[in-house]
Amino acid sequence: MSVPISPTPARWATRAEALAPFLAMEVLERAAELERAGIDIAHLELGEPEFAPPAAATRATMEALARDDTGYTDSRGIWPLREAIAEDLERRFGQSVTPERVLVTQGTSSAMTLVFSCLVEAGDEVLIPTPHYPCYPNFVRFCGAKPIFVPTKAENGWHIDPERVRRAITPKTKAIIIGSPANPTGAVQPREVMEALAQMGPTLIADEIYDGLVYDGVETTSAITLGENHFVLDGFSKRYAMTGFRLGWVVAPESAMRRLQILQQNLFISASSFVQHAGIAAIEEGAQMTADLVEACGERRTLLVDGLRRLGFGIDHDPEGAFYVLADARAFGDDSRALAFELLERAHVGITPGIDFGEAAEGRLRFCYALSPDTIETALTRLEPVLAELSSGASGNLKIGDRNREKEGLA
Repeated sequence: MSVPISPTPARWATRAEALAPFLAMEVLERAAELERAGIDIAHLELGEPEFAPPAAATRATMEALARDDTGYTDSRGIWPLREAIAEDLERRFGQSVTPERVLVTQGTSSAMTLVFSCLVEAGDEVLIPTPHYPCYPNFVRFCGAKPIFVPTKAENGWHIDPERVRRAITPKTKAIIIGSPANPTGAVQPREVMEALAQMGPTLIADEIYDGLVYDGVETTSAITLGENHFVLDGFSKRYAMTGFRLGWVVAPESAMRRLQILQQNLFISASSFVQHAGIAAIEEGAQMTADLVEACGERRTLLVDGLRRLGFGIDHDPEGAFYVLADARAFGDDSRALAFELLERAHVGITPGIDFGEAAEGRLRFCYALSPDTIETALTRLEPVLAELSSGASGNLKIGDRNREKEGLA
């Protein structure tokens, strides 16, 4: 008689265990549970504009589907879209880029996967100015490399200090990541900073997904104007409010294109064919929509910043770009994760904990303002009484952390 064999528990790969949760998504997913229970949530946690995509992009998607344009494409993207992206870059930055250096991806997250997989390996170091987009260090760790954080300061507008970066460079430094305009701070790096970083030796990986979303006459500098040996990531999610289309691109050195192509073939095959036609339409006909988005966000930035300051949050500088406010919340609690979930449960407002953006952002909360004025006003109104209670005594801050630890079984 055979003896049943007990299955051996799976041993998860170290690279998967090394990744930290994306707390903005954790907040969103808990908010969805509350909404399924009938609770209305004011969502300020994600970078998701409450604007419709360009009508031409939606129409192009429907037309592509109607003609059954639903098959695989060239792994690098359809040629007309690569041409359109190259032409758009020249229009915006005055820099000629050949379509051969453009690879179309399923959003900028896929672009990051390809670039880090191509460039970074075990033993390398990657410099990350911080506060930073939460996924940057996770991509680095997933490739076996080590993220090295270079802090920026709120009182300096979160601008990168090139000398601080220079001191962090070692023989192991492979790349420097730059987000400008930045998530979560809204900082736009001055051209002299960009030029100084480009001259330091390591490859720049420039995340420019928020390019064009700037205020008060601030100008951006693209890494494509700083030489051909850098990687530039961009896409349609923010500038054209096309988050769910999952369409982005990378402009890469010619020497990297074949490697990126092979990685794309194996990991993702190609971006969706019908969505790529939406990208062409957005570039050709979406300029007015983007202009309207920037104008509206400028007004809503003022609405949110003024409201948060009135409620007791600390904000050193108005954000220069993107559509976020990283506000000092230490008047209400030092544990940003506990505070964000407490405000979700009690005020029914979704906010991203500062710790999601690194230790340099702990004690802060990130708010999105690419939303309707009604959503912003509702959030401020709901937050006011809860924050007033939390700020009434230091003991309340301890209770926030205790309650969240109890929920997680850690108390």
